[in-house]
Amino acid sequence: MTPDVQTPFPEGSVAALLERLGTRSIVFVGLMGAGKTAIGRKVAQALGLGFIDSDHEIESVSRMSIPELFERYGEVEFRALEQRVIGRVLENGPQVLSTGGGAFMNAQTRSAISGHGVSVWLKAELDLLMERVSKKQNRPLLQNADPRAVLSKLMDERYPVYGLADLTVATRDDRKEAIASEVIEALCNHLGVPGRIHVSEASEDHE
Repeated sequence: MTPDVQTPFPEGSVAALLERLGTRSIVFVGLMGAGKTAIGRKVAQALGLGFIDSDHEIESVSRMSIPELFERYGEVEFRALEQRVIGRVLENGPQVLSTGGGAFMNAQTRSAISGHGVSVWLKAELDLLMERVSKKQNRPLLQNADPRAVLSKLMDERYPVYGLADLTVATRDDRKEAIASEVIEALCNHLGVPGRIHVSEASEDHE
């Protein structure tokens, strides 16, 4: 819903948030299963911004799936491609960008995100992540006899780095609109925008 027009902006105004955001993108980071794509889409819809999933962009550029890229070229080459793709995408803000779980571990990618975006870490507990990722078979790093142990190790390695993000929002098993609203509230606080912006359930997608 479009807020009433006032001067310069009403409290809780999308326009006020976008004004403060400028050309920067909102960049979601976090482990697989944290909900970066689902929540990112909600935030993009609420703010009237475009949404890009970096994994989908990589697949489009390479014409290969992420598992195929890992298998054929290995993780090092994949991360190099990921870095280039994310760097290019960030030149076209503002937008909402969801990144792969390992992207923020790359120092150059972190630098690009810092220079062209506001980073948001969706922090999730192990049980929630396991429940979500176990439903999908397209996670190259979890093709292991003990995926829970692998995921736990990834948390130990990556959470300190994810903690460098501009914002941290705890995610959980709740409505996407609720988490998206908390992300936008955190963005407003970070950017000094007063008031609250409500994320409507009317915009819910059913993908």
